[in-house]
Amino acid sequence: MYKQRIFAAMSATAMAGALTFALPMSSASAEACAAAWNSGAVYTSGASVSHNGRNYSALWWTQGEAPGSAAVWSDKGGCTGGSTSPTCNHPNWAAGTWYPAGSIVRFTDGRYYRAEHENPGYDPTISTWFWEPYTCGGTTPTDPPDPSGFLVSQAQFNQMFPSRNGFYTYSGLTAALSAYPGFTKTGSDTVRKREAAAFLANVSHETGGLVHIVEQNTANYSHYCDAGQPFGCPAGQSAYYGRGPMQLSWNYNYKAAGDALGLDLLRNPSLVQNDASVAWKTGLWYWNTQSGPGTMTPHNAMVNGPGFGETIRSINGRIECNGGNPAQVQSRINTYQRFVQILGTTPGDNLSC
Repeated sequence: MYKQRIFAAMSATAMAGALTFALPMSSASAEACAAAWNSGAVYTSGASVSHNGRNYSALWWTQGEAPGSAAVWSDKGGCTGGSTSPTCNHPNWAAGTWYPAGSIVRFTDGRYYRAEHENPGYDPTISTWFWEPYTCGGTTPTDPPDPSGFLVSQAQFNQMFPSRNGFYTYSGLTAALSAYPGFTKTGSDTVRKREAAAFLANVSHETGGLVHIVEQNTANYSHYCDAGQPFGCPAGQSAYYGRGPMQLSWNYNYKAAGDALGLDLLRNPSLVQNDASVAWKTGLWYWNTQSGPGTMTPHNAMVNGPGFGETIRSINGRIECNGGNPAQVQSRINTYQRFVQILGTTPGDNLSC
C-alpha cells in the first residue's frame, strides 16, 4: 500500500522518467546465488539462501522448510553461479536436545529422520520422527536394507498407513519380528506376502489405520479385569484396556503375552502404549499363538490354506462373523485387498467369515 500511494502521487513526467530508468534494470544479469539452503540449519529473519537456482530471504525463524514451498521465505528471483545443492551435513541425533518440528538428524543406525513435532530429543525409532530420503550434495540416499529381512518395505508401510500415529514406527515393527521368526517367513513368496498383508490389514482395522494406540471407549476400561484369575489385577481395576496394534485387553491376556515375551505386562501394562517394539510384539503374539474365538491362529489360517476370513474369526469372530457385522468384515476385506495389491500379489480365496 505504501508503494502504491507514492506511485499515485507522481506526475506523468516523473512516472515516465521512472519507467525509463527501470528498463535497463530488467535486462541486467541475474544476481549471484547465495549460500545453498540446508534443511538442517536454522535461519532467522533476513537470512539469504539459494535453492533450485533462485535466491530467497527468510521472513522469520525457520528450519527444515524448503524455499519455494513454504510461506516463511521471500522469493528474490533467479540467480547464477554458486552451489544450489546443500551438503549432507545434518547433525547427529543427541538425546536430551530440543528439536523443533522439521528438524532432520542422522541417527545411530545411519539413517536420517525428520521430526514430525517438536520434541526434547526422543529416540527417532520409537517416537514421532520419520525416516525420509532427501537430496543433498547431488546424491539421494536410499533406505539401507533392513536386517530383519521384512518383505514389506518402509515405503510400502508408509503407503499403507499415510496417516499413522508416529508411535507405530516401522523400525518398532521390524525390531519385534525376531520374537516370531515364522511370521511372513513360511511358505511361498505369495503366501508370505498374503500373511503380511493380512496382519497389517487387521491391525489397521483395529486401530483406525494405526492412528489409535489405546481403546477409545474409556467407559469399557474397568470391564477388563477378570478378578477370578489367581493373579488378579495388580495394576488396577481399569488398567487392562485395549492397547497396541491388536488392542490387547483383559488381565489374563496381558499376563499370557508378558509371559511369552519375557515382560511383566501384568504389573506394567502401560509398556504396550509406551514402547513401540513391545506394542508390535503383543500384536505378533496374538497373531502367531492365539486362536481367540476361532479354531486356529491367524498365522495358521494364512499359511495352511483357510485364508483371510479365518483370521477375522480368530480376532473378532463372535461379533463380526456369521452375519454378525458384515460391514466390519467387508472393511477388513477391503483393506486386505488394497494391501496385497501394494505388495504385488493376489488375495486368495475365502476372504469372508
